Amino acid sequence: MARKKHEEEHENHERWLVSYADFITLLFAFFVVMYAISSVNEGKYRVLSESLGIAFGGPTEKTTVIREAERVRTIVPLPIQMPQPQPQPRLDPAIKRERAQMTDIARDILKAMAPLISQGKVRVTQSARGVSVEINASVLFAPGEAKLSPESEAALRAVAKVLTKVDNAIQVEGHTDNVPISNAMFPSNWELSAVRASSVVRLFVDSGIDEKRMVAMGHAANEPVASNETTEGRMRNRRVQLMILSGLPETVTEVPVTSDD
Repeated sequence: MARKKHEEEHENHERWLVSYADFITLLFAFFVVMYAISSVNEGKYRVLSESLGIAFGGPTEKTTVIREAERVRTIVPLPIQMPQPQPQPRLDPAIKRERAQMTDIARDILKAMAPLISQGKVRVTQSARGVSVEINASVLFAPGEAKLSPESEAALRAVAKVLTKVDNAIQVEGHTDNVPISNAMFPSNWELSAVRASSVVRLFVDSGIDEKRMVAMGHAANEPVASNETTEGRMRNRRVQLMILSGLPETVTEVPVTSDD
């Protein structure tokens, strides 16, 4: 009987152990790497991150940190300090009432003298001192005289009707231009301006205003409101001014007086 050239090869039933051993080895290596990453300090992690970045052509850890810082700085706004509103000073109720009363007086006088105001012969203004009524002398008096004309008496009595409703002090001031006057009745502009102011005061007294509230003053040509070089300016300077004084005290700055010794 002829001998077989090759013996039959036996099948290896334990080949799976090789694959299993490889799997266990890889699994062990995986856990070793995970443990190493979990326990690495910041310095080693930064070195590893930079190395991986250089190897793959990406940004280094330093560049990433800088960009992250820039992003945070851009997104997070700086606190804005809004200006705080300043508290407004509260006015004393008495001051508010007095100012409102002076405004009412000015409005009533405007109504009483509306025709003359529209002609530019009367000006009404209001200030902290009070209400000023500037009346052109041509409305009240003939040139060089101090007797009120009948037309002016009607207008002044309308003003007096307004002033009888209040108790404010009243100053009546007479003014002239710089043209000298000299006659038997008025030796100078001082007498003319003073008598004109007194004529208005006398009419107010006759209209029911207490004379203790009033004072008459003459300024002659010493307080012009326009140039005396023109006809229009001299006409403007010839005037009577009524000053209805506010009841509020005026602010006065006291300066100590010392001797030169």
